[in-house]
Amino acid sequence: MAQSTRSSGSRNPLVSSASPTIKDVAAAAGVSLGTVSNYLNRPNSVAPKTRAKVQKVVEELGFVRNAGAALMRSGRARTIGLVVLDVTNPFFTELARGAEEAARERDLLIILCNSDEDPDKEQRYLEVLEEQRVLGVLISAVDGKAAGVDRLRQRGTSVVLVESARPNFCSVRADDVGGGDLAAEHLIGLGHRELIYVSASLSVRQYKERLEGVRHAMARHGLPEGALTIVEQGLKGSTMDGRLAGEQVLAGRLPGTGIVCSNDLVALGVIAALVRGGVRIPQDVSIVGYDDIELAQQGVLALTTVQQPKQSMGRTATQLLIEEADQGGRHAHQQIVFQPELVVRESTGPAPSARRRRLDASRQHAPHRSAALA
Repeated sequence: MAQSTRSSGSRNPLVSSASPTIKDVAAAAGVSLGTVSNYLNRPNSVAPKTRAKVQKVVEELGFVRNAGAALMRSGRARTIGLVVLDVTNPFFTELARGAEEAARERDLLIILCNSDEDPDKEQRYLEVLEEQRVLGVLISAVDGKAAGVDRLRQRGTSVVLVESARPNFCSVRADDVGGGDLAAEHLIGLGHRELIYVSASLSVRQYKERLEGVRHAMARHGLPEGALTIVEQGLKGSTMDGRLAGEQVLAGRLPGTGIVCSNDLVALGVIAALVRGGVRIPQDVSIVGYDDIELAQQGVLALTTVQQPKQSMGRTATQLLIEEADQGGRHAHQQIVFQPELVVRESTGPAPSARRRRLDASRQHAPHRSAALA
């Protein structure tokens, strides 16, 4: 009867078990356990030549890191939770990319959680992340406060706030008041004297602060409060919210030749509605978005917008979180505020003349009433 045999000729004699351990790697590479540990946890601290040697042995032995054992030793997994308001919003996609890049440099993984702007869902994610013993949590909170993060901190989980700030917390955000000011200043500088601010729910802090910035710019130029019309539509600030808001602008014949939108998705929706209604952009109406997502520059009409350094914000937040986790009580909390920049493209231009602003009788009865914004 034939018997099967296993060849062991390729087995490294220094390997002590079928599942190679960190000790096996150290012995086969001729380095200390500390060097292998540094290779796994802080690879940049290992000399390139040594790192290459350890990497070669890891591949030859088929060594797989035992995350469970590492968790038992340190009490923390090598993961970071990122809780965002709306994963479908490209702003958060790009922010997550920056966070992932910073985490990867430290051999950490990002767990992405979408709260859908639901405080109950947000709280459940925080509970699950704590159960998973994550190294820390980055959070763009539903109400800007996220009471659940207090419990996380009290139990030893590091937390960094994204797009909000609180005392005794590290935070990363942009100057939204300054960004709204930039958008309105640009339109006023082009001669627009009546503005419309189109936004999703103003209960969202960022949208409310951008409106505040618009008001600051208008006041600085002596424009009355009555020269500003506010259109509030929807909750999330989606393209559909923008379309519906644009239809309100058309149907209501609202005054204003310059429109500031609370984000780029809203702006793109407004543009779609107005163009469909026969409004020319920027000849009749100028539109400014906010965020500078990738879609802002890829449409048929490139969008003028206020740029936020989204990836830099994600990267910085992650670095702060890692520092806090490493340093513990010695860590000094930082509140980082990024300054937005205006990016001028095709959706803005000089205000129409007084003649163009007057309603054309022949257009008042058009189906979409597009003359309202002429």
